[in-house]
Parts: sequence; C-alpha cells; structure tokens
Amino acid sequence: MKVAGRVHRYGDNVDTDVIIPARYLNTSDPKELAKYCMIDIDKDFTSKVKPGDIMVAGKNFGCGSSREHAPIAIKASGISCVIAETFARIFYRNSINIGLPIIECPEASKDIEDGDELEVDFDKGIIYNLTKKKQYQGQAFPEFMQKIIKAEGLINYINTK
Repeated sequence: MKVAGRVHRYGDNVDTDVIIPARYLNTSDPKELAKYCMIDIDKDFTSKVKPGDIMVAGKNFGCGSSREHAPIAIKASGISCVIAETFARIFYRNSINIGLPIIECPEASKDIEDGDELEVDFDKGIIYNLTKKKQYQGQAFPEFMQKIIKAEGLINYINTK
C-alpha cells in the first residue's frame, strides 16, 4: 500500500485534546469531527488540508486520553497517514483499529518539513521525501496490520472474514 501527499508538520507531545478538543465531542460523526481537527494548534488546518496529505510530528504523538475520536478526526480530515518519531500506544492501536495508517520513523520525523511532498510505501516501510530527494526507513507494518488498514479498520476486516 502506498500513499502520497503534502506534509502538515507538528512538534512533540501533540495530545488527543489538541487533535480534537473535548468541547467538540458531542458527536461521533467523522465529518463533523474533521471540521475541528487540530483547531487549537492550527486554526487553518481544515482549510489547508487536501485529501491524501500527510501529517508529520515528533515524539509521543496522540498522548493524553484514549479517545478514538482523535484518529477518526485526522482520517476524516483527509490525512492519508501520520508519521511520527513515536506514538502514544493507545493512539497507535486506535489508529490501526479505525484504518488510519501510521508509521514510526525518528529520522524522517526530524528531517521532514511543513510543505514537503512525500510518498510512503507501507509494505516496505519506506518514506520518500520527493521535495528533498531523500529516503527514510520506517517500521513496516506486519501483514495482518496491513490487512486491517486496507479494510479501512478492524470492524470491516472482521466482517470480511
């Protein structure tokens, strides 16, 4: 599986309350959640993001509460994947469960800049920075996780069995 898009860059410790603030959790509709994605850290995010774009962040992305609304809001906003140095474990699992591709890669996280154009090959774990003409080796998903992502989440994957 491959994705490609323009980067929206954030720093370390981006927590779930910043990804989707609690005041907007009166719905579980992905389209409604997407309207408020990243609003407290980047008020222009929803007007800038295009389908297929890629989010890049530093350490401990998705820390905070265990709400799955955070990866749902990111995915519904049009982001095709998130690259970070590290992810909070519950965010990592919630992302897989809802079919949002993520990849840990410290080198890419530190080098990629806002606006760079990337291509990500999840089968190989390779991130291509088309802007800088560089390549980074991230951690490839195991085959069973790739199947969950391709099915658009765990529930869909189970229902196809």
